[in-house]
Amino acid sequence: MRRLLLDTRPLHVSPAYRRLWWGLGLAQIGTMVTQVAVSLEIYEQTSSTFAVGILGIAALVPLVVLGLYGGALADAFDRRTVALVSGVVMISATVGLVVQAALQLEQPWVLYLLVAIQSAGSAVNVPTRMSIIPRLVGRDLLPAANALGTLTGSLGLTVGPLLGAVLAASVGYAATYALDVVLFGFALYALLRLPAMPPGTPIAAAPGLPPLDADADAAAVLPADPTAADGEPAPRRQAGFAAVWEGLQFLRTRPNLRTTFVLDIIAMVTAMPRVMFPAVGAVILGGGETTTGGLTAAIAIGSVLASALSGGLGRVRRQGVAIVVAIVAFGVCAVGFGLSLMAAGRTSPSSLLVPVAIVAGLFLAGAGAADAVSAVFRQTVMQSATPDHLLGRLQGVFIVVVAGGPRLGDLVLGSAATRFGEASAAVGGGIVCILAVLAVAFGQRGFLRYDARHPTP
Repeated sequence: MRRLLLDTRPLHVSPAYRRLWWGLGLAQIGTMVTQVAVSLEIYEQTSSTFAVGILGIAALVPLVVLGLYGGALADAFDRRTVALVSGVVMISATVGLVVQAALQLEQPWVLYLLVAIQSAGSAVNVPTRMSIIPRLVGRDLLPAANALGTLTGSLGLTVGPLLGAVLAASVGYAATYALDVVLFGFALYALLRLPAMPPGTPIAAAPGLPPLDADADAAAVLPADPTAADGEPAPRRQAGFAAVWEGLQFLRTRPNLRTTFVLDIIAMVTAMPRVMFPAVGAVILGGGETTTGGLTAAIAIGSVLASALSGGLGRVRRQGVAIVVAIVAFGVCAVGFGLSLMAAGRTSPSSLLVPVAIVAGLFLAGAGAADAVSAVFRQTVMQSATPDHLLGRLQGVFIVVVAGGPRLGDLVLGSAATRFGEASAAVGGGIVCILAVLAVAFGQRGFLRYDARHPTP
């Protein structure tokens, strides 16, 4: 049983990683507290769901636009410095939220602007700090470190929204945002305590072994690059469009890395049913907003449980196969969720249909668990198979996919649910997910042969 429990070795072997894990875990809770509080404040000022929806655009556009450029900054400059500066931008925007709430400005455009600034800082901060992790724990412990990160993220998604709603209603918006400032301060402290990480900093080896030279290590585990063989100079340490393009060209020519992104997009676009939850609570399961919150929490709970029982993931070598299996399981759970809705019918019940809600929640928890396992291995493949001088840019692509995929999925599945009904959309989306994932996997046989002992992009 102990072999199944969360592998905590990264916390023991790397004090720097331990501080970062605690700091970012607390900061994640604060981020979700603020996200909920801002939505509530906007609605209180405007009484418009559409106005609340604009918040998503205000956050998404800077994240997508700056995500790739943020990764280029992480590759061109000291990653500790980049993470600190972008973190200061984020916390400054949160301080702005505190001030506007304390002054009772009640100007929605101020909230949109501050959320956009916070998202811009996050677009640089997140890929930078994710590209720092391999330098702290080494490649052997990356699955464990990523499972630990998934755990804190899932806990933040579970605790943060509830805490944000309660605080906003009880102590007001200014105090609620101030809590985020305090919690994010722990992340800044952890970043401040990191050593300098300029380009070319050695990547950590397995604990107890000497560090490996970044470029030499990459060359040892990566196939020969034909452009380098033609005498191209060493990778450029610059930020700008050329650097972003270099990262995209690398991804285009590396099928294993490219497949991890394609598979994630398939899952999020075809089978993530969260856009249906309000309608499910209103006309299928009953319970209204409470049911919507419970279904959302079920996904996060499944992710937490999978992370807590992730001890065996570090022993998995065929990580490509593991990703495919996890996403197929995600699709199966989406089908199960849809079938449970079909069993309930579209009856607009006056009270919650408890038995059906339990079954639907279990399928969603399974989907959350499968998504967590997929995320751990996708992140590990990317961090292991990407040369360190390109890792920030690939992490930037990762952030863009993670941010944009679910929102595109909301559009696709929302349209399908409007046309065919929520139950049919969920079942059909799950089936499409399974078939598309299997088609991609068998079209990329090299991905199925991916071996963590010899990571190739």
